[in-house]
Amino acid sequence: MTAPIPRDIPDLPALPGGPTLLPSPVPATAVVPPARRPLTAIFRLLTAVAAATAVTIELLLGSPAQVLSQFAIQSSILLTLVMTIAARRAWTAHRPLPDALTGAALLYVVVAALVHHLLLTNPASPFATAPSPTGWHVLTDQLLHTAVPVAALVNWLLLTPSGQLHLRHAAPWLLYPLAYLGFSLARGELLVAGTPNRYLYGFLDVAQDGYKTILGNALLLGLAFYALAVLLVTLDHIRPNPVHHRAKTGFRLGPPVG
Repeated sequence: MTAPIPRDIPDLPALPGGPTLLPSPVPATAVVPPARRPLTAIFRLLTAVAAATAVTIELLLGSPAQVLSQFAIQSSILLTLVMTIAARRAWTAHRPLPDALTGAALLYVVVAALVHHLLLTNPASPFATAPSPTGWHVLTDQLLHTAVPVAALVNWLLLTPSGQLHLRHAAPWLLYPLAYLGFSLARGELLVAGTPNRYLYGFLDVAQDGYKTILGNALLLGLAFYALAVLLVTLDHIRPNPVHHRAKTGFRLGPPVG
């Protein structure tokens, strides 16, 4: 027969617990390291070389100050830098560039191409003042306004993971076009009246149409710019993902036995 259990046993002290682990986000690259993508790197490098070649030829053929003042040239320079760095990172399996930066470079060259084809060289456009290119300008025209933008789109569609762009990127992407508008108007004011190409684009020619009309044109272009940015983000979330990373875990799971 066992002794009865006393009722006045004091409470036992709590056992010391282990250290509390604080939640911390782990980057995906710590779990699945990025893989080398040599074909992607080569394609991006060729795109950068094409854009840089066109810009260089334009600088050699024309006035550097005027050439560098064009939106298409500036956006192509940005794309050249982005594609060069992205190619190196794809070759060396480093983390990709921020999606907001690569999306901005893509958007700017696409906008430059659309403005060129729809407003500047379209006979039905009231702003079709661009003369037909001749000589080397034929090559640079095709590279800057057709080949390079198409290559940037192909890189985005086929060589870039989907769902990386976000709507919060759309508004900041407008900062550069807004700054370019201020630069273009200030440039026109500083140049002497009658200077050739004082205003590089007919829809920004204050001397001909006045500020009221020009600011109205800029507002419409800005809305179209923002709509295109939203469309780009939307398409990025509904397009299939062309890039799939396979983790190497060091072991293989087999079917259950028995």
